[in-house]
Amino acid sequence: MAGRAAVPEVIWARPERTGRGPKPAFTRADIAAAAVRIADASGLDGVTMRHVATELGCGTMSLYNYVPRKEDLYELMIDAIGAEHEMFEPTGDWRADMLRNAEETRAIMYRHTWVPRLMPGVFGFSPNTLRYLEHCLACLEPLDVPAGTKTELIALLNGVVTTYTGNEIATAERTRSMPWSAEDENAVRMAYLGSQIATGAYPRMTAAFMEQSGPVDLEAVFRRTLERVLDAFDPELRRSRRNGPEMR
Repeated sequence: MAGRAAVPEVIWARPERTGRGPKPAFTRADIAAAAVRIADASGLDGVTMRHVATELGCGTMSLYNYVPRKEDLYELMIDAIGAEHEMFEPTGDWRADMLRNAEETRAIMYRHTWVPRLMPGVFGFSPNTLRYLEHCLACLEPLDVPAGTKTELIALLNGVVTTYTGNEIATAERTRSMPWSAEDENAVRMAYLGSQIATGAYPRMTAAFMEQSGPVDLEAVFRRTLERVLDAFDPELRRSRRNGPEMR
């Protein structure tokens, strides 16, 4: 690929403008915004160097002067949507603040449904990512655990949000691609499940399903999932549970 470096490099360590030539026609922010627009409209597969160059009104080879690799373009895109995080003043309640951060991350992913798919392949540590990590660590100031444990909490919480939201988005996209409604498909699947449960071969699953009456509240499940992640890092809660209280 044109412009691919022979050694690893970080796009953020590379000056936007090199040499004494004419002023660049575009900034990284311009390129990132164009790529995000394309991804929002056409999905991640629509983001090609050629498509971005067309959106900007330049030649594809010219774009490589700004962004040497497609992987760099992905980092620009993730950094661009990272600017949507609200850097609010921490309240002193680290759990409430981290839940707020997690909910906001999920909302951003719903605005840009390609993000969960892209996240695992992006190294991060871009300017807006660093700002967000610093913000999360500020929210976690009251939590009496080592700094390394706090970064593990942030990574795990973000991973849970990405996986959960990514599954929701993938399910919704699959449903939209089917020639029947989600209700019709669910009815057929539930009928099949009921026939299997009725055989008596799955007593534990039968007991589990009997506890779930009516539709599952996915929002409540999401919230409980986040709470359980935070529980695992809460030293006071862990101390109070040493005698074996049941997990919520």
